[in-house]
Amino acid sequence: MVTLAVRRVNLTDKSKESELDFIDRSKIFILPNTAACYTAEDAIRTARLAREVGLSNWIKLEVIGDQQTLFPDNEGLLEATRTLVKEGFVVLPYTTDDLVNARKLVDAGAAAVMPLAAPIGSGLGIQNFTNLRILREMITDVPLIVDAGVGTASDAAIAMELGFDGVLLNTAIAEAEDPERMAFAMKLAVEAGRAAYLAGRMTKRMYASASSPLVGTIGR
Repeated sequence: MVTLAVRRVNLTDKSKESELDFIDRSKIFILPNTAACYTAEDAIRTARLAREVGLSNWIKLEVIGDQQTLFPDNEGLLEATRTLVKEGFVVLPYTTDDLVNARKLVDAGAAAVMPLAAPIGSGLGIQNFTNLRILREMITDVPLIVDAGVGTASDAAIAMELGFDGVLLNTAIAEAEDPERMAFAMKLAVEAGRAAYLAGRMTKRMYASASSPLVGTIGR
């Protein structure tokens, strides 16, 4: 799956180059997004445009509330989610790590909840372990996807170890010295993190605990 900013992609002028020219849509699902939208109305209009030009009725919904941090406007996000769900969109909202707001988005019909791990493009990795863990524990009826802040493979692995269903990332790969190798590392990290979550980690202990049994028999 590849997400594309509707407002930053050439959708109509076939004489000009577009990112869509380089994506094999028979193999890769396009998830349009409403990046750079600062009001619910603008995001709704952008989502409608994406559907009208044949991209998808799925939408990664962004309603930005602050230009410097690119943090979401939760009120506008909720408004846009309600409207788009009623219009038949599959809505995946980018949001904060706020449990109360996440629940409201689910109640509004969001198909998934996509909380940030750190500011968009920061590469800081997961800064809010406790909140993300609470979200995973309390939100069980829709997928949870970490969106924003992943900087390297270990960040992706940690997100998956917390029980998240996926990660969405761009800058970590786009700005890596070797993007192709970083993408491969991310793939392995997601797989390893998911496997570790399903396996169930050992209990953390304050003190040492011998890993070899002190009693028992030795078989041949």
